[in-house]
Amino acid sequence: MRQSKYSTMVFGCGNIIMGDDGYGPAVVDQLNDRYRLPEDIQAVDVGTCVREYLFDYLLTEEGRPEKIIILDAVDFTDRTPGEVFQILPAQIPAKKIHDFSLHQFPTVNLLQELEQHTGIQVMILAAQIEYIPEEISPGLSPAMAGAVSKACEKISQILSLQAK
Repeated sequence: MRQSKYSTMVFGCGNIIMGDDGYGPAVVDQLNDRYRLPEDIQAVDVGTCVREYLFDYLLTEEGRPEKIIILDAVDFTDRTPGEVFQILPAQIPAKKIHDFSLHQFPTVNLLQELEQHTGIQVMILAAQIEYIPEEISPGLSPAMAGAVSKACEKISQILSLQAK
C-alpha cells in the first residue's frame, strides 16, 4: 500500500447556511486559521459531501490516511447545547443512521467498514446543537460558537498542534 500524503484527515461536516449544522466547517476554518497544521495533517470543510471522501478511502488503497476525525453537529436529548464530545459510530443518532442520501452524514456501516477493512482509525467529535432552523439561516448559536473553540482545543490536544 502506498503511503498517504496525509497521516490524518479532519473533515468538517455540515451546512453553513443551516444554523448550528455549520459546526464542522467552522471548526475546520478555525483550525486552519489559528493553528500550525503539520504537513501530514489536513483539515477540510467537506460541507455535505463527506461520503465521497470516505468511499474513496474504502475503495482504494492509495492515499489512505491513518486517522480520520469527523466533526459534526448532533442532537442528543441528554446533552447540553454547545457540549463537545467524542462518539463512536454505533452512537450516531438513529435519525442520522438511516439517512442514505449522498449529502448527509455517513452511515454507521460505512464508518465501521473503514475501521475494519482499511485499518483507518475513525474518531467522531460531535457537538450538541442548540437548534437547526427549518429555513436557511446562516450562523451558529452562541452555544455552538463556543463549541468551535472547544473542539479546536480537543483536536489540538489529540494531534499535539501548536497555535499560530
